[in-house]
Amino acid sequence: MRTAILDLGTNTFNLLITETGAGNDTRIILSRKEPVKLGERGINRGEITPEAVGRGLAAIDNQMSYIRDYGIEPGAIHAFATSAIRSAANGPEFTRTIREKHGIDVRIISGDREAGLIYQGVRQAVEMGREKHLILDIGGGSNELIIADDRQIFWKESFPLGMARLLDRFHPSDPIATEEILSIENYISQSLTSAIEAAMIHKPVRLIGSSGTFDTFRALLQALNNEDPGTGRCSTSCEFSPDDFFRLYGILIDSNASGRLEMKGMDPMRVEMIVIAGIFVNFIIRRLNIVRLIQSDFSLKEGAVIEILKQRIQPTRVQQELKIIF
Repeated sequence: MRTAILDLGTNTFNLLITETGAGNDTRIILSRKEPVKLGERGINRGEITPEAVGRGLAAIDNQMSYIRDYGIEPGAIHAFATSAIRSAANGPEFTRTIREKHGIDVRIISGDREAGLIYQGVRQAVEMGREKHLILDIGGGSNELIIADDRQIFWKESFPLGMARLLDRFHPSDPIATEEILSIENYISQSLTSAIEAAMIHKPVRLIGSSGTFDTFRALLQALNNEDPGTGRCSTSCEFSPDDFFRLYGILIDSNASGRLEMKGMDPMRVEMIVIAGIFVNFIIRRLNIVRLIQSDFSLKEGAVIEILKQRIQPTRVQQELKIIF
């Protein structure tokens, strides 16, 4: 059986198509994304602008063409909307338009639910074991932080600190100025009080970063280290040292947009937000004394696949049997 997951994020609309066999082994047959910048010029006002609505609907049209090409049944299409849509006054209207045009019921999920799905996805990509990890998903509208091991979540929270929100709030110079970095760090510190307190209790030593921002960090770091992205060192996850990240961070904060666009490994749609994302991750690593940094290929959409599989099989089947394979 084939399943399509649509993850309607603030920066991108992501599509994942999987195929599940008789033994519940599930393989990914398509993963693609469409840039939408749904939060541009409206996210901090609780609005999806008409221009952003147009980009979002065009992206859905494109994703639906792939869904049809792969023969996905309507009942096997699952769509999830996150921060930009859930916080916008016209978010429900946007999802109604999608339903009327394509017959898809888009679920607008809470930040807490989003964090739970992210955890389920990450634990498919990273061998977590019994150590406690801090999972960070950097989005355009919200950032989800989760403290967990392979068996359970100890703490989780969604913060309205996504990169589109921070960019809209601070409008930093290009290159960014030192005083602007300090202002952003101060705002992050004040906003993450509960996360810092939870980390002091649980003491995670590894930071697992998911979502497109960390995919870009991975590509940039591999380029800096003269690594071939096709090598076997990294499959569904990749580990780097904090020192590697600090080296990249120094390059990013000294760069301007045109210089970043020329960087090997840079995703063009992240040129504008990658500096603020770097400030956020740098703050987390230093403030919480993180000693290991891991990038996860999997996040919300892969977690949604696992949840759907659980609903299909007998309750007596153990969770470890449910794995996404290539």
